[in-house]
Amino acid sequence: MGHTHWVTCLAYSPVGPRVVSGSADKTIRIWDVESGAPVGDPLKGHGDFIRSIAYSPDGRHIVSGSDDKTIRIWDAESGDPVGDPLKGHGTSIRGVAYSPDGRHIVSGSYDKTIRIWDAETGAPAGGPLTCHTHDVEKVAYIPDGLNILCGGGKTIRIWDVQTGDPVGEPLKGHTGWITSVAYSPDGRHIVSSSDDSTIRIWDAKTGAPVGEPLRGHIGHVYSVSYSPDGRHIISGADDQTIRTWNTKTGAPVGKPLEGHTDPIKCVTYSPDGRYIVSGSTDKTIRIWDAKTGAPFGEPSKALTNWMYSAIYSPDGRYIASGSNDSLIRIWDAETGAPVDEPLAGHTDSVVCVVYSPDGWHLVSSSLDQTIRIWDVATRAPVGNPLKGHAGPVLRVVYSPDGQHILSCSSDKTVRIWDAQTGAPVGKPLEGHTECVNDISYSPDGRRIVSSSNDPTIRMWNAETGGLVGGPFEGHTFGISSIAYSPDGRYIISGSHDKTIRIWDAETGAQVGDPLEGHTFGITSVTYSPDGQHIISGSSDNTIRIWDAKTGASVCDPLKGHIEEVTSTSYSPDGRHIVSTSKDKTIRIWDANAVTSPGDPLKGHPSTAMTGRSSQGGQDVSYTENMVQIWNADPVRGAVPSDLHLDQNGLEQCAGHGERGTNGVYID
Repeated sequence: MGHTHWVTCLAYSPVGPRVVSGSADKTIRIWDVESGAPVGDPLKGHGDFIRSIAYSPDGRHIVSGSDDKTIRIWDAESGDPVGDPLKGHGTSIRGVAYSPDGRHIVSGSYDKTIRIWDAETGAPAGGPLTCHTHDVEKVAYIPDGLNILCGGGKTIRIWDVQTGDPVGEPLKGHTGWITSVAYSPDGRHIVSSSDDSTIRIWDAKTGAPVGEPLRGHIGHVYSVSYSPDGRHIISGADDQTIRTWNTKTGAPVGKPLEGHTDPIKCVTYSPDGRYIVSGSTDKTIRIWDAKTGAPFGEPSKALTNWMYSAIYSPDGRYIASGSNDSLIRIWDAETGAPVDEPLAGHTDSVVCVVYSPDGWHLVSSSLDQTIRIWDVATRAPVGNPLKGHAGPVLRVVYSPDGQHILSCSSDKTVRIWDAQTGAPVGKPLEGHTECVNDISYSPDGRRIVSSSNDPTIRMWNAETGGLVGGPFEGHTFGISSIAYSPDGRYIISGSHDKTIRIWDAETGAQVGDPLEGHTFGITSVTYSPDGQHIISGSSDNTIRIWDAKTGASVCDPLKGHIEEVTSTSYSPDGRHIVSTSKDKTIRIWDANAVTSPGDPLKGHPSTAMTGRSSQGGQDVSYTENMVQIWNADPVRGAVPSDLHLDQNGLEQCAGHGERGTNGVYID
């Protein structure tokens, strides 16, 4: 269930894949960008339309302004109100924003004033600033925090935060009311939108207009926003479209984004600039690929099947893959040729496939909420589907001895199954309060760990199914990746909160401080085969190597990829690191010298993902309509061999983490 009235405002979390929205239905909702599902219950407290909303810079709080004349602060994780409402304005509050350091909140109101508040105490920080002779529509801080920008009536004003005095003359040029204002990321320019159907760019220092007004929308333009790199501006308008503009030339970039059925009230970029989020009076929120303009989560018209999972057989001779066409395919790893016909049985996307340790069986999980076991030799299903989960089954793994199968689901549970009979073993493991993303057995098979969006790690006794200790708590956003150290003494976890944490597997205590350095969410974590190092990949386009004992960074970040690193893995001998990225390349790095021993491996036409090979030192990557195997021998170099799929093709690989973007992490 979503909003029941217009979506009036939204903001993207600076630290995780979540969006918060405010509505004319008087509620605030937090959404998981990956699944599109609401997170928790609606935030209720306002007594009228919610007009503006913003995250604090650290992502821990949300501030909202409403027609009920109040400002409210909320805990972004729990959804609980923080303190009492902030009162002082005499009428509707149309704009709220945090200062860059998070210490203050600025608000603008139809009472023609701006007020600054202490973000911690909620107390006013000085008196109101009488900003305009007209209602104040929007407010924003300059990136350095020294000035405040406000739009009201047909003018824009800049104010000095310290003195409360206006800076320069009002910016004039619009012939209609200002609806939105924003600073460029470098603070050198201002963009504004108006109900005069235009967008204007201004020099923030002189107040002079830069170039001609941007024209193209029909009707009121309600919202504008800069891309994080400052190269583009997006706008949403009455005409139900979103437009992208080049900030240097003012020219439109590509075609308008169409899909909403009513006026678009708010638009913003994700912190990494990869997505655009829009809210409309059609009561919906839409997410778009900022580069292609395609609606996020919808398949390309040219390619219809997504590849969710790919894994080597234990002997390295075959590769099994699962796709959203509900089929499982097996490929000859040497020739790339398909082996017989696909395995059919699931009725929805196959999201995970795993070989048994002896290689005789294959287990698969699907969005159809079932698990299936297959005989590799005969290619026939073994018994009936395993049923019990009440939601999509996101991950399956075999126990180290091959006697049991472990599964986790969006239904918040973990289940254990007898690998021989398919019967459930005991009751579901319950404890998580949100989707369970990843699971793993300890190397000795005695313990199970699971990670969730809730965002905790839980440990279970693999024999009894009982919880072992309390939840591992510390991460502030969903945990996307989890792994045991080779000796089973430690557990590492990577999260959308940008941190990696090491845990004592026996006590559950955190070992040392969080590993910090990445500037965006963690997509992958793993130990080196000897357990001495940890590598991590991130949406910040870098790979980092850490000392597993001290938690210290071993070297500078490994740079070379120009887009998000989707997965990282060591070669079986630990001599090399392989990484994949959305920049369509795979890179192999010398783990000892910490250099890239050669040019990037190119050949993929789209985002490259990878799996881990347990034998032979080969790496497998997959994307679009082919799977590629690369020989990692630095002497022979990188020699790709293509596994071409059938005419249906595959659109994109997906696994745990960002929907349709992250690779499958194969144990």
